[in-house]
Amino acid sequence: MKKVLILIPSVFFIINLWAQQYPFQNTNLSSDERAKDLVSNLTLDEKISLLFDQSKPIARLGIKKFNWWSEALHGLANNKNVTVFPQPIGMAASFDDSLVYKVFNATSDEIRAKYHNAMQNGKENERFLSLAIWTPNINIFRDPRWGRGPETYGEDPFLTSRMGVSVVRGLQGPDNAKYKKLLACAKHFALHSGPEWSRHTLNVNNVNPRDLRETYLPAFKTLVQEADVRQVMCAYQRLDDEPCCGNSRLLQRILRDEWSYKYVVVSDCDAISDFYNGHKVSSDATHAATKGVLAGTDVECAWADYSYSALVKAVSKGLISEEEINKHIVRIMVERFDLGEMDDDALVPWTKIPISVVNSDAHKKLALDMAHESEHFTNFMNNNN
Repeated sequence: MKKVLILIPSVFFIINLWAQQYPFQNTNLSSDERAKDLVSNLTLDEKISLLFDQSKPIARLGIKKFNWWSEALHGLANNKNVTVFPQPIGMAASFDDSLVYKVFNATSDEIRAKYHNAMQNGKENERFLSLAIWTPNINIFRDPRWGRGPETYGEDPFLTSRMGVSVVRGLQGPDNAKYKKLLACAKHFALHSGPEWSRHTLNVNNVNPRDLRETYLPAFKTLVQEADVRQVMCAYQRLDDEPCCGNSRLLQRILRDEWSYKYVVVSDCDAISDFYNGHKVSSDATHAATKGVLAGTDVECAWADYSYSALVKAVSKGLISEEEINKHIVRIMVERFDLGEMDDDALVPWTKIPISVVNSDAHKKLALDMAHESEHFTNFMNNNN
């Protein structure tokens, strides 16, 4: 029997589009394979725009707007009608890391529900309503004059490590899931334990090597190696003359070489511009941006102008290669593919969490339980001193 091929224009158009699909759109490939293919299709300007904490969409490739900054120290921050849990310093007083996990598993449910409800109602991915969460703060709190101490889990490195692991696991979801629930962040790496007023100029150059390794770094190491935390935020101040966000010893030799960290490093806001405005270790934005990227800072957070915008000039001057920038974009896009943010919602189970979980009775009870556990331990200590 003779076969006849009939081409219907509309069908041919659809088939042709499918044939021209980019490999990075293939959900059967690994996130690393997808990220490398995507980077190969980007211009230099497009690549650099993805290094910003508020990255603009790249419509021709279907890349959506993305923000790296949301907060959830004790519930989703800067959003209305969410469950508010006790401060981290209070949760630490419970010594109950399993309950802390439940708190942050509930928090991540609320974040996913709020985010997808907003997207379905025509809103955009924006600061404080995104899937990258800058939590937990695992700096060590030993100076009561430090105003941000309540964000932390106290003075003990071991307790901070255990609480931090529970926070990350609650936020990111199961290790074996295809898609991450959220991206948690270990901050601020390292030694950011006050004071606040001098953090943009401070040089910490008198830390005993043993104290560095036994007090200030253990929680970060544990979250990297045990909890597989997906973001690390570098701190504002200098360590031994080098700003933490441009410090190769911290970000390369310790974090990546010793601890085998392979994910994204984000800067605290304006930490890169501090290189020339505060610390005076770089002459301008071009050299500061080069220093930050070469040291290992992948994403720059900035309140206004991004120093990383100057990377175009840095490439043209031969200060940094486009191949070096490619490495950082691959890291960034692996994270976004791992969130499922680049894929159809139907493929990502976390998109189906109902908005009804937000500030639900079950979550309110969990907040009360956490408060009671914190209070009971505090009362026990007061009664036995």
